[in-house]
Amino acid sequence: MELEKTDKQIKTDGSNLKIAIILPYFNENIGLELLRNTKDELLAHDVKEKDIELIRVAGALEIPFACQKTIQKKKPDAIITLGAIIKGETSHYDMVCENTYRGIMDIQLKSNVPIIFGVLTCENEEQANHRASKNGLNKGKQVAQATLIQATL
Repeated sequence: MELEKTDKQIKTDGSNLKIAIILPYFNENIGLELLRNTKDELLAHDVKEKDIELIRVAGALEIPFACQKTIQKKKPDAIITLGAIIKGETSHYDMVCENTYRGIMDIQLKSNVPIIFGVLTCENEEQANHRASKNGLNKGKQVAQATLIQATL
C-alpha cells in the first residue's frame, strides 16, 4: 500500500485490504451514520465492498470479544470498531468506556492486528450526532483514514 501526502490528506491504496467493522445495535442511528461515513471513505480509497465485513453485536462491552473472534476466524488486515456510548445518570458510562477501550487495546496488542477505536464516548446525544455527522466532525471518515494508515505498518 502506498502513502502519499497531499494538502494534509493522506492518499492510500486499500485495494488489497480486508477490513472488518464491528457495530453494536445500541445507539443504532448514530452507529449507522458512522458506518456510512466509514464505508464511504474506505471505498474512496479503493477498499473493495466485498472486502468490508460488518459484524453486529449487542453493545459496546461485546466489541472486544467480537474483535477476538473476528481475528481468529476471518484474519482481517484491520478492524474498525464503531458505535456510541452516551453518558447517563450513573457511573455505568465510565465502566463501559474504560472496559471497552481496555479490551480492544489488549486484543490489538496481543494479536498484532490493528483495531481502530471509532466508538464515540459522548456527554449527550447531540454531541454524538455532531461527531458522527458528515457535516460535523465526521469521525467515520477519520476512523477509516486511521485504519488505512495502521493496516500498512
